[in-house]
Amino acid sequence: MARDVRFKVDGQRFNYRAAGILIENDHVLLHKQVNDSYWALPGGGIELGEASEDTIMREMKEELGYAVEVERTVWMAETFFEHRGDDMHEVAFYYLLNTKEPTFREGPFQGLEGERLIYQWIPLEDMEKIEVRPPFLRKALTNVPCETSHLVVKG
Repeated sequence: MARDVRFKVDGQRFNYRAAGILIENDHVLLHKQVNDSYWALPGGGIELGEASEDTIMREMKEELGYAVEVERTVWMAETFFEHRGDDMHEVAFYYLLNTKEPTFREGPFQGLEGERLIYQWIPLEDMEKIEVRPPFLRKALTNVPCETSHLVVKG
């Protein structure tokens, strides 16, 4: 049984998520679902009773086999947007991550969970050319701040 903290009420969905920022060779690791046009940072739902830092370490291990360390929290973001006909309210923690071994590779690749997700290291200089969700990441990932920020993003 999934224990992710997410629910739907009257056409509105709430999602509680942790996402990881891995940057190597001036590229950032993103993923997208096979049939989607947009990219996102890897991560996943925070489970009931789970700390968000533990979530991102678990998700990176499950999805990619990467043992990661959390360097620091970059953003705590509340985002409000439309997704597949539902009004979404997402609360997410974004963590800057480190790996002990280099993980960069050229071109798209699949993770350990099959064909559902496509991963790719995207050049930071190309971020403004692609569709990324939430949209604030297009610019924000090209200049990751040194201090933790709380963001509220509508639309």
